[in-house]
Amino acid sequence: MRLFPLIPILLVTACSDGANHLGNPLLWPFHAGTSAAQNAVYQQRRGAVEVYVKSHHAEMIHDIQAGSGPHLSTAMDIAQVPAEDRPARIVQLQGDVGIYTANVGALVVALMVYGR
Repeated sequence: MRLFPLIPILLVTACSDGANHLGNPLLWPFHAGTSAAQNAVYQQRRGAVEVYVKSHHAEMIHDIQAGSGPHLSTAMDIAQVPAEDRPARIVQLQGDVGIYTANVGALVVALMVYGR
């Protein structure tokens, strides 16, 4: 019967945030709700980026090659690419412009990766 006080202590320590990669099981319902909300926001933003890129693909390729332009800026705004990161991201886009010319989806993915 000396194990009885030890069992609640072990159960409580099993619920610590640092104990495993899954976190506190008591917070799983909260995390599931916030994760679903974050995914919905992300999917909405990704959809907007995809529509914009598909609608203005040729103009965006021109803007990438030129190093700036209104269509590229608008797409980066929609994707929420931080302003301070944009010069470096444009250089990266220029380096892979052949891929983005041939594959609209790759350009969408790149913009979403660069965004917040």
